[in-house]
Amino acid sequence: MSDPTYTPPKVWKWDPGNGGQFANINRPIAGPTHDKELPVGEHPFQLYSLATPNGVKATIMFEELLEQGIKEAEYDAWLIRINEGDQFGSGFVGVNPNSKIPALLDRSENPAVRVFESGSILVYLAEKFGTFLPKDLAKRTETMNWLFWQMGSAPFLGGGFGHFYAYAPEKYEYPINRYAMEVKRQLDVLDRQLAENRYIAGDEYTIADMAIWPWYGALVKNMVYEAAEFLEAHTYTNVVRWTDEVAQRSAVKRGRMVNKAWGDLASQLHERHSASDFELRTQDKLEGNS
Repeated sequence: MSDPTYTPPKVWKWDPGNGGQFANINRPIAGPTHDKELPVGEHPFQLYSLATPNGVKATIMFEELLEQGIKEAEYDAWLIRINEGDQFGSGFVGVNPNSKIPALLDRSENPAVRVFESGSILVYLAEKFGTFLPKDLAKRTETMNWLFWQMGSAPFLGGGFGHFYAYAPEKYEYPINRYAMEVKRQLDVLDRQLAENRYIAGDEYTIADMAIWPWYGALVKNMVYEAAEFLEAHTYTNVVRWTDEVAQRSAVKRGRMVNKAWGDLASQLHERHSASDFELRTQDKLEGNS
């Protein structure tokens, strides 16, 4: 192996400049760095997020609920710019002490209920509104199996492969090879499952699809890490088929726009407070009117 070796010291010390892209938002302690209250809109649910794969899970779920005509699921979505440290404001830390997006406040309950971690948000909303999580014990368990599969697998994709392949200050063979092997194994797991099922947990579209699609669908379509060719993502044909089918859902198309602050201006809806915002308040229209 050509990579230089490293001998850990007896006691680890934090080097704030170490970590490559996003190093400025990483630190070894929790808690707020500054006082900042969160904005609050008029709807029952207040979502504080960014359109990363984890953030997109929540906005897809909300848009799917509204697509079903569940008006009680109306929400305000506020942009949290994690590269600027918004997640370390006192208000955000009060909703999510882990300082990660997405974070949700359900003000329809008294007192209001905070919900953090994307998987928890999906389960909370599915149980509250009785949809996208089967009531049959076996089907519910299969859905939860795959939801927890995503929770355990995606860190290897993002924090492992994505970091060392795309974001680390230097590229090293060992970690890239290690995590590429694991990600290809995960894609094979999904491909085999989807060879026998229309959706992740069976014939029914569930929160398992909403959790897995923003990560692995984006990966095979080269929308994260620019690694699709490197991983030969096109060879996982069942994953590609499923990815394309989920992408055509109108709620998914809307959900992936919410709290998006990069890319094509017409695809960016920094804040979402009304269904009409998708037509009237995307960045191309706001900047064109400025």
